[in-house]
Amino acid sequence: MPGHKVLVIDSGGRGNSIAHAFTRSDLVSHVYVAPGNAGSELMERCSLATKDGNPLKSIKDLLSFARENVDLTFVGPEGYLSDGIINAFQAEGLRAVGPVKEAAILEGSKCYTKDLLQSLGVPVPTFANFSDPKEAGEYVRWFCSSNPEKNLVVKADGLAAGKGSVVCSSLEEALSAVERIMVSPRIFGDAGSKVDIEERMEGRELMFFALSDGKTVLPLQSAMDYKQAFAPEETAAIRNFNKVAGNPNLDNNPNTGGMGGFSPHPWLDEELIEKIMDKIAIPTIRGFKEKTGHDYIGIIYFGLMVTPDREPYVLEVNVRMGDPEAEVILPRLKTDMYLLSEALLDGTLDAMKLVWSRDSCIGICAISGRVVKPLSSGGGEVPGYPGAHFTNMPITGLDKVDNDVLVYHNGTAFSSDAQGGRRLFSTGGRVLTLVARGGTLNEARAKAYENIKRIRFSGMRYRRDIGLSYIQEPLEISGGQK
Repeated sequence: MPGHKVLVIDSGGRGNSIAHAFTRSDLVSHVYVAPGNAGSELMERCSLATKDGNPLKSIKDLLSFARENVDLTFVGPEGYLSDGIINAFQAEGLRAVGPVKEAAILEGSKCYTKDLLQSLGVPVPTFANFSDPKEAGEYVRWFCSSNPEKNLVVKADGLAAGKGSVVCSSLEEALSAVERIMVSPRIFGDAGSKVDIEERMEGRELMFFALSDGKTVLPLQSAMDYKQAFAPEETAAIRNFNKVAGNPNLDNNPNTGGMGGFSPHPWLDEELIEKIMDKIAIPTIRGFKEKTGHDYIGIIYFGLMVTPDREPYVLEVNVRMGDPEAEVILPRLKTDMYLLSEALLDGTLDAMKLVWSRDSCIGICAISGRVVKPLSSGGGEVPGYPGAHFTNMPITGLDKVDNDVLVYHNGTAFSSDAQGGRRLFSTGGRVLTLVARGGTLNEARAKAYENIKRIRFSGMRYRRDIGLSYIQEPLEISGGQK
């Protein structure tokens, strides 16, 4: 089949969903994924990009592969973008979708971004930035003393795989968060060398996605996502996780990279979209250009808090598609992914019309949860993702999943089992995201939970409340935690 060849740079479920979107284009003959995972090998017209049989990881190797094999590259993760991969591709005259390093700072530094947005008049919570833990602690004490009815959120400045925020409900929790992020045990590593401390706002969180070619900004469809590791009523599980993880804040429901979600978003209407575009998305893109001289090209993702009077405030900015949001948004995209990518690079986004399926998509992430019994290899009890977790667990049941249900792989690989056979194993905390479609959320949700029960690996856990509060009739779900 004649057509273009595409390289998708990503290693998780987001990369699977981006590659899947490209494989649906009549203009694309083959999609390569790097570093990729086992899911990259299971899609039609898709394979891993390798060198001497090994997955490609370095920018140098990715650049070399793209130069020889593909017409267009799409970069998924923030790490590569912050490391300047787009700059490197542009220097070679290669077409690659994503923001340059200078623009990727919008995710690479929460402190820089809050300062920038404030200077542009983009609404943000009350905040202060610190590189000295003593000064951060003093600010926490002052804020809580001056505002006894309010609380704080403490955020690591740098990249932390979507888990760098600690939501606090008291002075003690905020001080503990500063200590654990900046001093010991430095739970987010070097990302916590600086912190953004901001007022904890009340309202509803919203993940808002848009496309930019540097001139035109178009809103994407959005998704309701579930970031916390447990459902709110799982108090015993939350306390046990924190106990095993050594977190003194036993009631803190930890953030993850994402436990699932669904699209379309249940309460993001046209009026709110217009308000967000006018007050946040367009001013950010245009203001960034005015302040820095750099165009923002690619996907931009605003983490928002929408107050009860429907006013949006920016909590954070990400420079890529979200995960698991991509897994439930992109299957609904009818617009050709290759044409859309070309429009981003050619500055012709104003001529594109985004067309979406009216179906609902719901995604449930299966994670490596707590393993109660020690493994035969001698491993002990661990809290499970997003804390320490086991990997290299054999996965079964994918062959029992319905043909019209998607399984995007977050952390998997093929390897040999004890008998020398080829078998699928887990390689990360988030292992698989199962995505089902339906004419209604009820229909999609019933299909998703029926199918995820067919998948098995040791320590597997998933939230059983994805979409629950937005359906008309309760769904009886069993077998959620293995």
